[in-house]
Amino acid sequence: MKKVAIFIVIILAVAFAAVASGLTYMYLKAESAERGLEVEPVVVATKDLTFGEILEPKDMKVAMFPRGNIPKGSYAVEDSLLGQVTKVFLMENEPILDSKLSSKGGGLSLLIEPTKRASSIEVDKVSGVSGFILPGDRVDVILTVKRPGSSADAIAKTILQNIEVLAAGEKTQQKGNKVITVQAVTLLVEPEGAQDLALATSEGKLHLALRNPTDDEIVAVDPVSKTGILKGKTKQQPKPKIVYRDRTKTVVKYPKTDSVTMIKGTEKKKEAPAMPEKEEEKK
Repeated sequence: MKKVAIFIVIILAVAFAAVASGLTYMYLKAESAERGLEVEPVVVATKDLTFGEILEPKDMKVAMFPRGNIPKGSYAVEDSLLGQVTKVFLMENEPILDSKLSSKGGGLSLLIEPTKRASSIEVDKVSGVSGFILPGDRVDVILTVKRPGSSADAIAKTILQNIEVLAAGEKTQQKGNKVITVQAVTLLVEPEGAQDLALATSEGKLHLALRNPTDDEIVAVDPVSKTGILKGKTKQQPKPKIVYRDRTKTVVKYPKTDSVTMIKGTEKKKEAPAMPEKEEEKK
């Protein structure tokens, strides 16, 4: 009986919507005729609509447009739009066009490029750049985790770079005896990146670094350890290597360093110098 009652309510709602739409159309057409205008009905949005919204009667209304200015792909009655899904943003009073709708599902899936995946992670306000991350921004994803083994030294590693943010929003959740606010961020990644995020989420803590929108460079970033930070360096200095000895001297060759900075006038550049051999007199 409950199912029958619900079905009857739905039928009545659709019927009332059709009657209201017809009366509105007749009223607007009569009013326009009094002004001597050739007009046609066009369905427009009653408010700002985001992508992925399923259209309901409250989201639409009929407006009269001059016959020569009817947008291509527009609709004259609201009934034909019920259940359709928006795939772009729509402004209040903007005509709802066929090109702006999808009947194959909606929401975030409409923004996912072929061959890519949408993957969501949770970050707190600090590691999520204080909640300033918005859809369309690009970020780097940094994992902090304890190194496996007896030393258990913590390390940080940039696992993804220049990743587009599809969606971001805040929510509250219980953590122990405290209620904390976390930011849920959805990222557009390759399938391999989705796997990296899944493993990183379960094994460590994720942080986001916000990028300049014009910076798309992928840079080589070495992992950093807690021990390295506390010592003030992340790499050990190269030690001299003895190449050979003879009766009077020992020849010592130093490993190459990464680079040195050369300054000539106002120009500054990095070069990899050739390391000279050092001769030490044998005592």
